[in-house]
Amino acid sequence: MKKRMFFYCVLLTSCMIYAQESMNLWPKGKMPNSKGLTLEHIEERERITQVSEPKLLMFFPPKEEQNGTSVLILPSGGYQKLTYNLGGIQLAKWYNTQGITAFVLLYRLPNSPDLIVSEQGPVQDAQRAMKIIRHNAKEWNLDSNKVGIFGSSAGGHLASTIATHITDFSAIGDDMDNERFIPNFMVLVSPVISLETYTHEGSKTNFLGKHCTWINIHYYSNEHQVTANTPPTILFHAQNDEAVNPMNSILFYQAMLKNNVKGSLHIFPKGGHSIGIYNASDLTDEWKTISTKWLKEMEFIK
Repeated sequence: MKKRMFFYCVLLTSCMIYAQESMNLWPKGKMPNSKGLTLEHIEERERITQVSEPKLLMFFPPKEEQNGTSVLILPSGGYQKLTYNLGGIQLAKWYNTQGITAFVLLYRLPNSPDLIVSEQGPVQDAQRAMKIIRHNAKEWNLDSNKVGIFGSSAGGHLASTIATHITDFSAIGDDMDNERFIPNFMVLVSPVISLETYTHEGSKTNFLGKHCTWINIHYYSNEHQVTANTPPTILFHAQNDEAVNPMNSILFYQAMLKNNVKGSLHIFPKGGHSIGIYNASDLTDEWKTISTKWLKEMEFIK
């Protein structure tokens, strides 16, 4: 218990150091899909395995550099843990150097004992986070029509779920209900997209758990959910990714082409399942530059 409390204090200290602010997603007693259990925060080696309270960590660039664009970052971890630092905080700090305001979401994991419908927990938290950003856009000097989402690996599955599914699981009867949760653009890195032939079995099992029926597998295989209303998307993957097959990105991009969704697909020869802030290959490291140039070309950055 003392060890876990120590890790919790480390996380809180980390948030104070790196994020200007943080906020809880849900009003007290209003979190949907909850049994009302009191959970402890569990973390080891900068990986959260149990979220006691879903939170939004906020990272603002200097006011004179802020361009009005924002991005919600969904940390990876196979729906079993959250790599909140390297796959969240460090990315947010990089986005700030581009003038982009960044938010890191600490979302409930499907294995949480407090969840009633396990797979809906992460979806509800991500939808709510998008609503919060848009609801506060004016106060935070943001353009509510330039709110994007970033996801890698399982975080990419959650991001593409938010962007392609229109059912609102996050309504609780407050003034956030009328805000849009579908992002204006997506940046997907090594994303889990399909829960079918080319899926990442760990993410699939952790996400759907006992609800792993064919109906749910198809419903959450997001290549089937792309429509003409899917936001512009840029995808990055490595050909030698042995964890998440690059066919995930290819299937999503094929669906984008079929539905005339604007976007771009980049598959690098190297990078494995480690494309991120730091990359072993100079070519793969270009994903950040390409991403920024794409946002400019798509007019999400002035």
